[in-house]
Amino acid sequence: MKAEIISVGTELLLGHTVNTDAAHVARELAAFGIDLEHVQTVGDNAARLEAALREALARSSLVICTGGLGPTEDDLTKETVARVAGRPLMEDAESLARLREYFGTRPMGENQFKQALLPRGAEAFPNSVGTAPGCAVPVAEDKFVLLLPGPPSELLPMLEQSVRPFLGRRTGAVIVSAMIRTFGIGEGAAAERIRDLMQGGNPTAATYATEGEMFVRVTAKAADEAAAQALAAPLVRAVCERLGDVVYGVDVPSLEAVVVRGLAAVGLHLVTAESCTGGLLAKRITDQPGSSAVFETGLVTYANASKVRLLGVPEDMLAAHGAVSPQTAAFMAEGARLRQGGDLGLGITGIAGPDGGTPEKPVGLVYIALSAPDGVWLRVMRPQGRYLGRSWTRRRAASHALDLVRRRLAGLPLEAAYAKDAASVDDEPIPPAF
Repeated sequence: MKAEIISVGTELLLGHTVNTDAAHVARELAAFGIDLEHVQTVGDNAARLEAALREALARSSLVICTGGLGPTEDDLTKETVARVAGRPLMEDAESLARLREYFGTRPMGENQFKQALLPRGAEAFPNSVGTAPGCAVPVAEDKFVLLLPGPPSELLPMLEQSVRPFLGRRTGAVIVSAMIRTFGIGEGAAAERIRDLMQGGNPTAATYATEGEMFVRVTAKAADEAAAQALAAPLVRAVCERLGDVVYGVDVPSLEAVVVRGLAAVGLHLVTAESCTGGLLAKRITDQPGSSAVFETGLVTYANASKVRLLGVPEDMLAAHGAVSPQTAAFMAEGARLRQGGDLGLGITGIAGPDGGTPEKPVGLVYIALSAPDGVWLRVMRPQGRYLGRSWTRRRAASHALDLVRRRLAGLPLEAAYAKDAASVDDEPIPPAF
């Protein structure tokens, strides 16, 4: 089976939006052994889209269009495909019901109703996140156009829930994937460790980098799900063994989800004191269901005065070492835990940038401390290479803090104990960079 992707949207041509949809769809096609031979990008123009569709259908039996399914006038994909396929748009009762459910008591504009119109005979793909459903439109015998939403937050669930089963029925295969999530290793280093494990044809292992993290996706294809799972399992185990304790979970949502679940499993409570991350760590924790059972308090002590007043950081120590120092991070973590009554305390202080750095304390330098009844541990996040921005620095610092807690809960080695109590911090050497 030959396939082609048509990405629709003027914003893609102008460079305002990066076309990640094509990569997501391409990976799904490859997993099913479907040959992807062309990828086109077309603006929001019905004539040019029609020309691209006719060209694609002349050489491919499967065409996947992403984008242009929304309620606005420039969302023309569905109308154009219906015209090319000779299948007029008709109201799909189930899609309309889901649309009404989405809006609830809110008024639904007249233009929203067009999203419930699908080409006659199309198989609807429900949208579990947004409003516009996708669909599979038959064009000729064994020839289809798949319509998928453009936003990745909507596209990815639809690929998993609807497109995979559709492709499976036509290829006689079931695909299963396992996501091995890591923190603390780069994509290149991970690929070196598992290079030989990435050479197989079925199952396959591939590395992917996201913002501040790296994951390995293991994919297996078989006649049914049980067989595919059995095929994937040995490779998943092998990858986890090779990567070691940087693996924080398989098929888990996020690092913060693992930490919240881990705290709940042992009945511990966490408190945080943040400076440069400005509450991001607390937000990521409280985004997780069940966090109220394990998260006591989150303090944003941005100014030195608040560090002194709320956490008990000594003024003379701040004067001697500065707000961005291992001493301050340790006192913040210890002060948060002792004053707020938590079992574990986290302290973060650093220079998120883009300004405020010095030769001694450059932009991107962050100290993260973990306080527990038996000691305080410190992690240093030093700038490496090109500065990647304030948001990246803050998010990575929060991830380092979460990883410290994860390692503590799992009984994994931590950085050398920085101090057995906050009073002795001033006398301890700065530990090596992480």
